[in-house]
Amino acid sequence: MEKRALGRGLEALIQPKEIDAASQPQERILQIATSEIQTNKYQPRLGFDQEKLGDLMNSIKEKGVVQPVLVRKTPAGYELIAGERRLRAAKNLGMEKIPAIVKNVADIDMLEISLIENIQREELNPMEEAFAFQKFITDFDYTQERIATALGKDRSTIANTIRLLGLPKKVQEYISKNAITAGHARAILSLPTETARLRLADTIIKRGLSVREAEKAVARRALKTTDPVKTRDQSILEIENKLQQLLGTRVRIFHGSKRGRIQVEYYSNEDLNRILDIVLAKRES
Repeated sequence: MEKRALGRGLEALIQPKEIDAASQPQERILQIATSEIQTNKYQPRLGFDQEKLGDLMNSIKEKGVVQPVLVRKTPAGYELIAGERRLRAAKNLGMEKIPAIVKNVADIDMLEISLIENIQREELNPMEEAFAFQKFITDFDYTQERIATALGKDRSTIANTIRLLGLPKKVQEYISKNAITAGHARAILSLPTETARLRLADTIIKRGLSVREAEKAVARRALKTTDPVKTRDQSILEIENKLQQLLGTRVRIFHGSKRGRIQVEYYSNEDLNRILDIVLAKRES
């Protein structure tokens, strides 16, 4: 795949210079019928704050749509690139037309722009980010390293976020609704079964556990599930828990009187690279 210059957001599409409307008519601000504009199929945001949408509607009532939306031409009309809240507000107000700039944009740019703009505004929850990162991989054959470069993030951050997709759907919904945090999710992910993960998530919500308390709950569970013939040393369990939190995966220590071994689970080649990055970073620091 051709290497692209990514991570520039809308600035890559709207240059801060005067535009000759005659030579580049596609960059003029046009009045386009709201009914002709389809939503962005790569919009990572799954939910929109109704209070903020209401505030925007009040602003549009008073001053109109100050900033045009960005669209691309399609056989059926137009597809939104950026400005979904403005489009929704305009439609809710019954506006027949909205100011728009038409650009010729590829699918990958649609996804990148939508994701970057939302991340910059801190409007995505961790699950929305996870689904968006996964789209880079499934739709455009990106590696986690390439996503990290495009968005200016560490690869470990991308990998940890994508791992949230391995949680039970109910737990994913908790994260989307901000009932639990990404920190809670990392503690939940260190448990080996879906049943255990669901149980801990429910406990976190019912008891209002902090992330640290959730991590302790994981450690206590490890103690309860140890071999009944031979009780494992509490200090070993604590080390296991620390390693699980550091590496973001299941860790098991088999400790003997003189020697032992550490078992670290990974779930894909990318996950293995993520763990390796963490280990190497700790060694170099």
